[in-house]
Amino acid sequence: MTDAPAPRPLSPAPPRRRRAPQLIIAVALGLPLAGCSFDLGSWGSDDKPKPAAAAADKPAADTITPQDINSARDHATRGQVLAHSGKVDEAQAEFEQALTSDPYNIQALYGRGLIYQGRGQHQQAIDDFTAASGLSPQKAEPLVGRATSYLALDKAKQAATDLDEAVQADPSNVAAWSARGQAYERLGDKAKAAASYNRALALRPNDGGARSGLARTGG
Repeated sequence: MTDAPAPRPLSPAPPRRRRAPQLIIAVALGLPLAGCSFDLGSWGSDDKPKPAAAAADKPAADTITPQDINSARDHATRGQVLAHSGKVDEAQAEFEQALTSDPYNIQALYGRGLIYQGRGQHQQAIDDFTAASGLSPQKAEPLVGRATSYLALDKAKQAATDLDEAVQADPSNVAAWSARGQAYERLGDKAKAAASYNRALALRPNDGGARSGLARTGG
């Protein structure tokens, strides 16, 4: 009688892939972070540098060449594509390159701000959103982005101020109304919170966050 063959050793289980933080993935894919998205449309693409919004250590607007502006635009566009593909580190590198060529590129400032926000680096995000808003004050997106970081830092009053301005700039911005509801809810103003959530739901009836907020505030 022959001996039974020795059992084969079990193969080690394949290592689990480390999951990227949820917020980073949300930012990379343009998913809601209080509705913030990398999609900026065409705004900012033809904006000229505005020296009044520049920091003291940034080059004067008249020293930035058309080639610099075009290069920055290309890098910012690549950064958006990479961010949507989940390649956040590469996206940030492109935004950094864009801002090296043209520190006044709004798309790069806004995109880098969203990456900072997704990583919990809220003061850096606020700085970038502030610069982007100063260069394009009529746009709601940088204000919503900055307000989101203010809310993360428990600065509801500053967030509410930004969101009041955002809904005036773009009354159809669902993210602005929903975030405004959050800000006023934290400030204890249930009437303004409920009114904001109602406006968000009127624009997007399936907004779960606004619907939950409305239930909490008794609207």
